[in-house]
Amino acid sequence: MSLRLNVIICSTRPGRLGPKIANWFHGEAVKHAGFDAVLVDLADFELPVFDEPKHPRLHEYEHAHTKRWSASVASADAFVFVTPEYNYFAPPAFVNALTYLAREWAYKPAGLVSYGGVSGGLRAQQTEKLLLTTLKIMPIPESVPLPAFAQHIKPDGSFHPGEQAGAGAKIMLDELLRWAVALKPMRPA
Repeated sequence: MSLRLNVIICSTRPGRLGPKIANWFHGEAVKHAGFDAVLVDLADFELPVFDEPKHPRLHEYEHAHTKRWSASVASADAFVFVTPEYNYFAPPAFVNALTYLAREWAYKPAGLVSYGGVSGGLRAQQTEKLLLTTLKIMPIPESVPLPAFAQHIKPDGSFHPGEQAGAGAKIMLDELLRWAVALKPMRPA
């Protein structure tokens, strides 16, 4: 059984560093080999502030950007959200993207890779987990917080947080795989 993991870059602002971190994590997911790991950049969908006239639970989307986003999310069996911490909270683009859909998220597990200063984005993770559960996404307890992440960006622009973060990524991916397998029968075929 091949399971798809969407590694989603949750920040869309100019100058963001999320793609560097997401590229690192995507590499860890490919090494893990438990999933067909796909890198997804939220910025590519150009989602305006939620603009669908009908509630997402109806699954009657009018806009092309929503239909593209829906197809991407629906194709996944699990998610890893690569997220910065903005004002102790999730990035607004991430909250907006979650709001666009309903059934596409349901009964799928999610892991969080967060980055920030001293907290490594852990305060944002706590708020994000609450939000994820309202969409029937199972946020797993294991996560990868990356404190002082900027010190791990090399002169060539690549991100290398070291062995401890890599070990944490493996632990999270192992658990995410267990949850993805367990939750798959709960989703409609």
